[in-house]
Amino acid sequence: MEDNHRELLHQRFPQFEAPLLHDIESQSTIRSFSEGEQMIRTGQYLRSSLLLLSGLMKIYREDDEGNEFLMYYVEPGNACALSMMCTARNEKSQVMARAVQESEAVLVPQHLTEQWLGKYKSWHNFVIGSYRQRFEELLLTLDSIAFKALDERLVFYLRRHLQTLGPEVRLSHQQIATDLNSSREVISRLLKKLEQRGALALHRSHIEIKNLEMT
Repeated sequence: MEDNHRELLHQRFPQFEAPLLHDIESQSTIRSFSEGEQMIRTGQYLRSSLLLLSGLMKIYREDDEGNEFLMYYVEPGNACALSMMCTARNEKSQVMARAVQESEAVLVPQHLTEQWLGKYKSWHNFVIGSYRQRFEELLLTLDSIAFKALDERLVFYLRRHLQTLGPEVRLSHQQIATDLNSSREVISRLLKKLEQRGALALHRSHIEIKNLEMT
């Protein structure tokens, strides 16, 4: 592992004990992903667990027709718990992951992720914590689908974007519609209503989130 990646690994995962960090450095690989590139494919057998060093990725659920629904984000210093589970069980991935920005990830081989559960307490805590965090996020997403109308789901989506990426939403109306499994026309109409309430401003190249509490 190169020095810059080694330094970034220590910054992103300070909770890992020194021997574990050494094992990751010596036995894992680094892979780079370009913006928009698929990092995990639905139906893919995963041979490694993915720890995000830099960038950002979105985790999607796809149906048989290729429609996508955004489940959650994975930020640097975290892992996709669902992919870790598939890696451990040698099962096909049930989700798709896409890089939102240029990203770098550590690929930890399958046999090591299992060994480290009993060998390193910090790795055990990291894996359990990842499962718990993603489960809580999935419950929030489920609530937004089951109990909220589309306009409320859109606000929920924008709030997550604000927390993760900031107030500038550099996505087309079609991209947002795809994430919410809706149509561009409906999303455009709802965004216009939010603008009229002062919650956001629609610009030619981006959406500016102003005050979602006004919704």
